[in-house]
Amino acid sequence: MRHARLPLRLTALLLASAAVPAAAQDTAAPAAPAVPIPAAMTAEDMPPIPLALAERARPYLEARGAGFAGWDPNARAVLISTRFANVSQLHRVEQPLGARTQISFEAEPVSGGYAPSKGDVIIVGKDRGGDEYFQLHTLKDGRLTLLTDGKSRNGLNAWSKDGELVAYSSTARNGVDSDLYVMNPRDPASARMVYESQGGGWALIAFAPGNTAAYVADYNSVQDVDLYQLDLASGAMVPIGNPAAEIAYGALEIAPDGTLWVTSDQGSDFQRLGRLDPRSGAFSPVSRETWDVDGFDISDDGKTIAYVVNEAGSDRLRLMDVASGKVTKVDALPAGLIGGLEFAPWGEIGFSFSSAKSAADVWSLDPATMQITRWTQSETGGLDAGVNVEPRIVTTKSFDGLEVSGLLYLPDPAKFAGPRPLIVSVHGGPEGQSTAGFMGRNNYYLNELGIGLFYPNVRGSTGYGKTFVSLDNGPFKREDSVRDMEALIDAVRKDAAVDAARVGLSGGSYGGYMCYAAAVQMKDKLTATQCTVAISNFVSFLENTNPYRQDLRRVEYGDERDPVQRAKLTEISPLTRVNEIEKPMFVITGANDPRVPKSEADQMVAAIRANGGEAWHLVAADEGHGFRKKANSDYAFLAQLAFWEKHLLGN
Repeated sequence: MRHARLPLRLTALLLASAAVPAAAQDTAAPAAPAVPIPAAMTAEDMPPIPLALAERARPYLEARGAGFAGWDPNARAVLISTRFANVSQLHRVEQPLGARTQISFEAEPVSGGYAPSKGDVIIVGKDRGGDEYFQLHTLKDGRLTLLTDGKSRNGLNAWSKDGELVAYSSTARNGVDSDLYVMNPRDPASARMVYESQGGGWALIAFAPGNTAAYVADYNSVQDVDLYQLDLASGAMVPIGNPAAEIAYGALEIAPDGTLWVTSDQGSDFQRLGRLDPRSGAFSPVSRETWDVDGFDISDDGKTIAYVVNEAGSDRLRLMDVASGKVTKVDALPAGLIGGLEFAPWGEIGFSFSSAKSAADVWSLDPATMQITRWTQSETGGLDAGVNVEPRIVTTKSFDGLEVSGLLYLPDPAKFAGPRPLIVSVHGGPEGQSTAGFMGRNNYYLNELGIGLFYPNVRGSTGYGKTFVSLDNGPFKREDSVRDMEALIDAVRKDAAVDAARVGLSGGSYGGYMCYAAAVQMKDKLTATQCTVAISNFVSFLENTNPYRQDLRRVEYGDERDPVQRAKLTEISPLTRVNEIEKPMFVITGANDPRVPKSEADQMVAAIRANGGEAWHLVAADEGHGFRKKANSDYAFLAQLAFWEKHLLGN
């Protein structure tokens, strides 16, 4: 059903005068206009969403962003991803702040880029309804031509530097293992398997000069990535260093002189930029920052490296002169998030950038002049982004003395006096990090409702070193991260600007598990919870997640096939203690989710309702692990507003 029936509201204003007709006394007030439920969505045991709420929030729903998708090597133009209709599509921008000309026109979101050097081909990836079974296509004249089999899960890996070949991983052989393929996309029949893998974490990440060999990564966990050199003719695979060593590698690039540059935590708690000897596996770090280097690119002449440093959730851009090792800080950008770093053939650096006061947009930097150029200026629904608040970092000690932190956004006290309600929002992953980017529609909570937002980074989060990210591994350490979350909630509840009696919590994916766990273990500190694509039972999750992911997730959470670990996984699963959930909950689900199956939500919602509890449930039939279609995400956001207005503001 679309939503539960509500009790009829009567206008039973009985007047003293006997002259008032009886019919007037019994007439029901007309129902307030409601927001239509999108065709693909089902709203279970939820009230209608008032149309007036949508009208108030409308400007916040109309903000958009733009992501840098690459340079056109034949023209000083950029490829961007942005949304003008229901989903994000590819657009070309011929000059800074020029028209955004749409070139893909699909019902599903697409992503892609130009062939390097040649620029004669655009390859895009697209799935169906969020199922993540991506297919690769070429894009020309607004139409897609299929390159892969239309059934398996395929991931675009890397282009050769000359733009002749593209590598991709595919589960076509058995539906589980990510085998490696190479293809000339101008001739789909040229596709050939170059390595038959075992596992779902394999990717061909770079072609060696001459395209006779390539570098391959096998992702085992966020702390353990093995590198290999692959002979593309014979299929011979030679390890780089010791695969038994627990070392993480991030980005990898080959300089024009053949030098292998990588980011790695070898010999450090953080990812550093340096050179890697492909024969011995010896890593020679170059960067000196005490934070993770999250990504980098090398200029076509090999003289300059641009790299990004993650400083406590804010990105900083650096330029390094390769010959001298001199590093120049790019100070023209405020604290924010940087993505998609790429040198153009003529030396300009393109990237995406967002901050608290700026939606995601495409920018470029000329290393010769240090001039920053803005290529897109995305709309923010007519709102002044300059009034958006910036976060402050809250730190506290957890139960075992570990320092944990989070980002706290508080409403303007001049507009909203006194202690204010708060929503705690927990990131997924758990190998993820809450960072200081653009808040988008969530600014409505701060600017219009006076509700604060807090984003904790508990143990297991990235960005704080490999020791920190490993502290929640396995079933016996899993609840330590829940205790971190509780310590941070206790800390922010003591803030004079926070109303400790009106605190809610939300989370998605692994953050959704944390949301369910909080509903059990912190019910006395929370008024309600909103859990999205969430793990309710670790055993059923591990048994039912997509097969290519099972072993990768067992490394993080534990192995449900082992009786001892299975017992512990059952013990710590929120569904096991569902009888202890007392406060209202709102669950949001994508029916096509290959990561956290819909069954995880179904069993939690059913159990809460069986106990007489309040559980709203919103399901999208055409979405997966998160909502990517505007109509669906708009409705879900408005439903969340209605939920929080009821349970935090008493409306």
